[in-house]
Amino acid sequence: MICLWFSIFTNKYLLDMKKSFYIICSLTLIWNIVGVINYLGFVYMSNEAFKALPGDMQLYIETRPSWVTGAFALAVFSGTIGNIGLLIRKKWANLLLIISLITIVIQTFYNFFIQDIVQIPNSEVAISVLIVLVAVFLVIYSQKINK
Repeated sequence: MICLWFSIFTNKYLLDMKKSFYIICSLTLIWNIVGVINYLGFVYMSNEAFKALPGDMQLYIETRPSWVTGAFALAVFSGTIGNIGLLIRKKWANLLLIISLITIVIQTFYNFFIQDIVQIPNSEVAISVLIVLVAVFLVIYSQKINK
């Protein structure tokens, strides 16, 4: 009787774990795809959209070093591919998620501590912190999953 209960509990626990795994991976994959869309919108911004931006934002975009844009690209694409790898349970996913985290930190450091063209509003600070926290979560979660 105890063995039967234990096997039912264990199987139910594993099923719940699988459900939560797919929910977490799906939500974070959507999060990363939104990052890719944001990057593509930034890189392929039309002249009309660019001219509609405030002057200080235009100056920020024009003077932004290419390595920051490269860090942005590497962050969103390695995060998205790493998330897909996590979803299909590949060990290399962790490496891509670590690369994504590092490049997110580099880009965030530039935006907050190096550039002095644009004053960052509080809402952008909150979003930037959230982006870093999600990236840290994904790295830790992928390490746990791959054990």
